[in-house]
Amino acid sequence: MHNVTLIKGDGIGPSIMDAAVAVIDASGAKINWQEAEAGMSAYEKTGTPLPDATMQSIDETRVAFKGPLTTMVGEGFRSINVELRKKYDLYANVRPAKSWPGVKTRYDDVDIVVVRENTQGLYVGLEHYLTPQKDIAESLAVVTRDSSERIVEYAFKYALDNDRQKVTVCHKANILKFTQGLFLNTAREVAKKYPQIEFDEKIIDAACMHMVMKPEQFDVVVTTNMFGDILSDLTAGLVGGLGLIPGANIGTDAALFEAVHGSAPDIAGKNIANPTAVMMAGVMMLTHLGEHDAGMRMLHAIEKVVNEGKYVTPDLNPNSTCGTKEMGQAIVDAMA
Repeated sequence: MHNVTLIKGDGIGPSIMDAAVAVIDASGAKINWQEAEAGMSAYEKTGTPLPDATMQSIDETRVAFKGPLTTMVGEGFRSINVELRKKYDLYANVRPAKSWPGVKTRYDDVDIVVVRENTQGLYVGLEHYLTPQKDIAESLAVVTRDSSERIVEYAFKYALDNDRQKVTVCHKANILKFTQGLFLNTAREVAKKYPQIEFDEKIIDAACMHMVMKPEQFDVVVTTNMFGDILSDLTAGLVGGLGLIPGANIGTDAALFEAVHGSAPDIAGKNIANPTAVMMAGVMMLTHLGEHDAGMRMLHAIEKVVNEGKYVTPDLNPNSTCGTKEMGQAIVDAMA
């Protein structure tokens, strides 16, 4: 039995998470769900978007399954996701993007995994004003050899564990010679330990162009925090959007799995939200927990339903009258 902290989230979160939990429970995996709150719903009840009880639950379970959260504007944390990553040192953000035969896009051969360093660089928000008038601001991008080494090691080990052939490091070391140079040089050193994996390096702007022109040349991509944030949304666009993309945040002894899209309050309660992304995050979670058979059953059922395009939400098939609950049930039935 695996203890998992369940955070349903805000907006469409509860509906897609209920559908995902039903599918996970039907997969055969033995999960003891410990429900906790975060985001706007938690703030309205407790006065904080990240209550101590939620943190205590994650402290105990070391695994969280999370729906989308609404980040408070002008109050609370800069980002609840960033706060959780910092608290549990979830240094690796993993975002796979793979083409779906049943989802029409410009490409049909995309299979890219973005591995993003999660704890350093510009995205962590080390910034301040330099003048009392607040007319000059400065952001600090801190990059260390240790953090660079562990994220590149993670990318190569991921490639080995998942039968991937190539790792591409994306950087801007041609201009940012100290921070990005340190990251790139560390990646080169790590790559020497994995001669069985092809190693490539691309300047970030050129990588974006190549990714749009010929995405099949990419396999596993490893990069720094801000670049990873941008690239992972780009790869999502190649395969049909954020509604299909899961996310995992992995640390040494803790992990968080989530949908990477927003809470979409405008469609909350309408039973039309696409649960695919968070269900795919559930597949990643089951793999992390060692529930490989249950994860494969779940994955095949999701792929069957999405690719058939019949029992899917309207964003995947405009002619569909199927809702979130009905799509979830179809995936449960596909596992039977």
